[in-house]
Amino acid sequence: MNIVMLTNTYTPHVGGVARSVEAFTTEYRRRGHRVLVVAPEFDNMPRNETDVVRVPAIQNFNDSDFSVALPVPGLLTEALDAFQPDLVHSHHSFLLGMTALRVARYRKLPLVFTHHTLYEQYTHYVLSDSTALRRFIIELDTHYANLCDQVFAPSESIAELLRERGVETPIAVVPTGVNVEHFAQGDGLGFRKNLGIPENAFVVGHLGRLAPEKNLVFLAESIAAFLKMEPRACFLLAGNGPSEADVRTIFEREGLSARLYIAGTLESRQLVDAYHAMDVFAFSSKSETQGMVLTEAMAAGVPVVALDASGVREIVKDRCNGLLLHEQNTSAFASALQWVAGLVWAERQALKQCALDTAEAFSMQRSTATALACYTALRARALADHTEEDEQWEHVLHLIEAEWNILKGLTGAAVAALGGSEAGARGAE
Repeated sequence: MNIVMLTNTYTPHVGGVARSVEAFTTEYRRRGHRVLVVAPEFDNMPRNETDVVRVPAIQNFNDSDFSVALPVPGLLTEALDAFQPDLVHSHHSFLLGMTALRVARYRKLPLVFTHHTLYEQYTHYVLSDSTALRRFIIELDTHYANLCDQVFAPSESIAELLRERGVETPIAVVPTGVNVEHFAQGDGLGFRKNLGIPENAFVVGHLGRLAPEKNLVFLAESIAAFLKMEPRACFLLAGNGPSEADVRTIFEREGLSARLYIAGTLESRQLVDAYHAMDVFAFSSKSETQGMVLTEAMAAGVPVVALDASGVREIVKDRCNGLLLHEQNTSAFASALQWVAGLVWAERQALKQCALDTAEAFSMQRSTATALACYTALRARALADHTEEDEQWEHVLHLIEAEWNILKGLTGAAVAALGGSEAGARGAE
């Protein structure tokens, strides 16, 4: 099967969507399928990529680490003619997602859309952050999903949310699987030694993009409270992003800077070693559609303490493979970490085994099989007649164009439509 993946983020960008696209692409190719990835240009991107088409993009949009693809009509025609795709898979509802929809319609191909991201949680990256903007984004996602032939939801809670929002397209739960074998063995002691972490320390770890939507201020305050309760504990933070400064400030304020270890962005074996250096993984994000880092940690045998949220509750089972907290409370989170630290060896081994079992249930092999089964079913049946969708198609184009204007920071017509300002938007409600 020839599969075209269109994504607004891809290597070398570090993030859940980029990692998901790369993981599925690798596994599809391993199973004998061809995959053409269409993605934006990024600084320091790999050279001489095979079956990857890069499109021009604005780098570091609004001081973020995102690269915003510029839609260029006709740019892909030659590559797609040569590739002869059987199916189009979009990973976003805007920018290259718009291109995916046009390609699928023009070539009469099935269109799959993975709803990776709760975009309304990311409106702080644009100038016109408002209640109206968040509603606008939800409406855009819903219209887009209903123009596709199949929607993939990374977790059951996201599938339920999409149905509640009015998505009528068939939805399949297809999480990004974890490569269990890759994360099973790591040199945790060596990683600790290289970073200067004491061998006998109790290590609370966190790994990911360090951004405001990850709720890292709460996490840092909770871990700092725990460290004051447990003198032998320290915090290992891996990743980079604007919230690193907030974490450092909190630890400096609490007099705990010497027990904070920041490893930066990790790849390949370093990433695996970092997980194996941890005794517990701490997670407080409420903006996830799935907890990829949670299954990775569990594949390394690390239990998780996390806040109950979409994409998390499907993975963390209370007092089985960690603790799931239903309220955002600093003292409760610190106490949960203390509970893990206080377990005897046999109890910690039981947590570890349950974590390993959970990772196996979310393996890449299972997720790939589910996705390919959906692809095969789509190809086997005739495409639905889209002639009745012309009006909807024109409507979603207007939405996508407005979203593009917002992302470029050219707030003219889009901001006027949304009320001009936060105050204006509220006044119009």
